[in-house]
Amino acid sequence: MLGRVALGLFALLAAAPAGAQALVLSEKPDAVAVTLYRGTGAEVRQGWPRGYALVTETRTITLPAGPSVIRFVGVSEGMMPETAIVTGLPRGVGEKNRDARLLGPATLVDAYLKRSVIVRRTDRATGKVTESEAVIQSGPNGGVLLSTAQGVEALGCSGLPEAIRYPGVPETLAARPTLSVTSDAAAAQTVTVQLSYLAQGFDWSANYVARLGEGDTLDLFGWMTVINGGSQGFADARTSAVAGKLNKGRAAPLPRGEATQLRLQCWPTGNTSMAGPPPPAPAVATEHRENLEIVVTGNSLRRMLQPAPPPPPPPPAPAPAMMAEQEELGDLKLYRVPEPVTVAALSTKQVALLHRESVKVARLYRGSFTPFPYNAGESRPPSRPTQIVLRTENRTGAGLGLPLPAGKLALFADRAGAPVLLGESDLADRAVGDEVELLPGTSSDVRYTVIGRPGGKRREAFEVEVSNAHDAAVTFELPIPYPVADSDGPLIERKGVKTWRVTVPANGTAMLHFARRLDR
Repeated sequence: MLGRVALGLFALLAAAPAGAQALVLSEKPDAVAVTLYRGTGAEVRQGWPRGYALVTETRTITLPAGPSVIRFVGVSEGMMPETAIVTGLPRGVGEKNRDARLLGPATLVDAYLKRSVIVRRTDRATGKVTESEAVIQSGPNGGVLLSTAQGVEALGCSGLPEAIRYPGVPETLAARPTLSVTSDAAAAQTVTVQLSYLAQGFDWSANYVARLGEGDTLDLFGWMTVINGGSQGFADARTSAVAGKLNKGRAAPLPRGEATQLRLQCWPTGNTSMAGPPPPAPAVATEHRENLEIVVTGNSLRRMLQPAPPPPPPPPAPAPAMMAEQEELGDLKLYRVPEPVTVAALSTKQVALLHRESVKVARLYRGSFTPFPYNAGESRPPSRPTQIVLRTENRTGAGLGLPLPAGKLALFADRAGAPVLLGESDLADRAVGDEVELLPGTSSDVRYTVIGRPGGKRREAFEVEVSNAHDAAVTFELPIPYPVADSDGPLIERKGVKTWRVTVPANGTAMLHFARRLDR
């Protein structure tokens, strides 16, 4: 049973002795801007993302005359202190310190080891509250032992609601991530400072939803997906995202404090020699979510196993009220959210990125050059499914003509008035004028076989057969990444690779015979 640990928090404000540094607290910024940079990969990750952000905070502080320590409370958990820049102080910055030990039940227990605290217990029957003095002897890993007038006890094991009351908050603990800097002022004054720093634990990606329309067209909608993996959020932040590959060096390891969560353990009844094996677990289904255990009874389990009714079709998506605005940033692209948004802690946010209708695409089917060895008289090797390819040019004439940041794409088609997922595809960064290919999946209706046949000393012979089970003709492509000596069908040059492109008739087949030249 986990005991409830009460945190009695109060601030101790005392006059500093002569010659000492005064303490100045800046609890929160007046304004904040967050510019996000992508990590490695096109998909953002939950937990601790691989990207980073440039955070710029504007704060108003009142400085006393003489030396002082300024504590910027509420900076990002992933702050890289070596990148912090503070401007606006009258005499600059003397030194910087990033305070990594955060206030929490476990760190409070650790800070008060071998020190006196007050244990408060409440009688369940009468509601009477009793308080007694105790000394924390061990913890916080594996349980908290207290020395009291009654002996040695384990916190949370008396069967009564318990709480610990602490005399105060240690100066070594901070409630939120904090950056401390030293400065000096000739006279007391109020100044506006700007704090800028890089912070890990952020990322962003583009997520696209494409919907096939009439003919060879599709509607494309893009979202800018922003993720903050840290414990500190930024309200009403001016938010931007940078697309493109930046050269970023390896960052120094972040300072990490102790875990702030507290897990309490109790001894078994009696003494250790009497403790037998644990009782068998009850025969019920359980679901674990973090530290919460949900017990499911037999009746509710049967209800859970019954198939749920199909959900109603989703309503059409409303037009977004806000869309990110693209700007040029040298060889990079910057997407600025036109209104302040909240980049909340441990959260994901999406902002509309782009929208294009009736984008012209060409559908084709592609194979890969992986031949089967085959001799006459043997059974014919099995055919393979082809890769579905939707190809277009990133030009205004095709319905696009704007940079496409890397991300994930989900392709849908309408069936019986409802969207049906056809597949998902990765999309790399594509500049204006680039070719764009979407690979939503494979087709079992268009299949192909590449067969290797015996050849001479300086050549290898191959046979390619492709079949089409559709009621309409399709286009098939096969890149051949080797020198071709001769071929009974025309080959085109595509991106420096000889390619067989053929129109396969409806419910028909097409064949190619060619020879590969061997350089021996």
